[in-house]
Order: sequence, then C-alpha cells, then structure tokens
Amino acid sequence: MSFPPYLASMPMHAITEIHGEAGLLARFRLEIRAFDDDARSRLTAALDLAAELHRDDRRVREPYLNHLLRVAIRMMHHYQVRDVDVIVAGLLHDAVEDHPAELAGGGEATVAGARDASAGADVTAAALATLAARFGPRVARLVAAVTNPAYDPGRDRYVQYREHVAASLDREPWARVIKVSDFTDNGVGVIHTVGPKVFKSATKYRPLVPVLRELVARPDTPLSPAVKEHIFSQLDLAEERFSAILDQPVSAP
Repeated sequence: MSFPPYLASMPMHAITEIHGEAGLLARFRLEIRAFDDDARSRLTAALDLAAELHRDDRRVREPYLNHLLRVAIRMMHHYQVRDVDVIVAGLLHDAVEDHPAELAGGGEATVAGARDASAGADVTAAALATLAARFGPRVARLVAAVTNPAYDPGRDRYVQYREHVAASLDREPWARVIKVSDFTDNGVGVIHTVGPKVFKSATKYRPLVPVLRELVARPDTPLSPAVKEHIFSQLDLAEERFSAILDQPVSAP
C-alpha cells in the first residue's frame, strides 16, 4: 500500500480514518527512524507483542492496536520522547490489564507462576514479571503504574479510577507522560467514537482533566515547557468536548 509523502505530518486520527492500521504502522516506522538499531529492535519487538496480545480486540470501529500506535506516535512526535523504555511501555500499557494470563503464559520465567496463580493479583504479578524479563524492570514498573487495579464494587468505579490515577502517577513522572498520551487519545479523541461509548468516555475521563493538568505542571514531569503547553491546550480541548457531550440542557417535554 502506498501512502502520501506528507504522512509524517498528518494528524493521527486523519491517518486512522483514511489509511487505517496500515497507515498508523507506516507512521510508526517513520517515527522510529530517529532511533538507533538497538532501539528500533526493542520498539519493533514491543509492537509485535502488542499486536499479538490485542489481535482480537476492537475499539468500537477499529482494531485496538490503532490506539496503542497513536499513544506511542504521539509521545515520539508531539512530546519529543526519546526514552525507549517509555515508548515500549506506551505500546504495552494495556497488556497487563487486558491480557495478564496470556502475557504471563508467554514468558519462560513466569510460566510456572502463571499456572499456579489462583487470584487476579497473582496473574498480574506474573504478567509484569514477564514484561520485566523481556523488556526490563523499568518498563514493567511503568506499565504497572498505568494498569488499573481491581475496584471495590461497593464504590463508584470512576471515583476509584481517578483516585488510582492520581496516586499512581504521583510517584512515576514518566508514567504521567504515557497516561496523558492515553488520555488524549481517549478524551480529545472522544469525538471519533460512536454510540454509548461517547457518553461513557466523557463521564469517565472528564474528572481526570484537573488531575492531569496538575501532574503535568509539576517540575519533575520530564517534558519541555513547549510540550507542556501543548498538552495543556489538549486538556482544554478535551474539557470543551466533554462539556459539549455532558452539559447539554435537558429539553422540556
């Protein structure tokens, strides 16, 4: 498949709509040309693992891999991230949450532990151990920071989600970068989805706007001032879109 010479400057959702997964894969390959051979090998291995784990997953109208590609591309292109561990963790940020047993079963170092696991926490730990064995402990730690825990069914799920994000990212500055790219794809990108997921996503992600704004603004968040300003503008845009979805006046009967 041929792509336009301006693929590297196209907005990612435009690539998604026009060229689909193939276009996003081509854009990813363009972005990683800035890295050395070893880094490209690690990034490609992470992409291959993400593609395998999420091979049957969908996000409403598209393959789930599209979301992971956009998260990674956004960090490289818009956030100017060159830390390979962070980009690898971005590609795999949903792997432990969505496919812990499959991931744990695929790592030689944790096969026995995964087979004996009787609780979700054990399988999650085994999956993280697999990531550590394959990509290093820092990647596993970053993925753990953006992996949602089991929630208390007696409490509001979205409140628990916001509390988890605030607490987990408080101690992991680089995980903030992954999360804000994930949020941008889900929050700013809410207008690219359809059906009940639009309202559900706006309800879930709106309370994160002030949380992420405060975290990104911290001096230890490893992004340049220009990138932080870009992210703040994206958070403003997300809030505008959430308001348009959630704050519409109720029509009189």
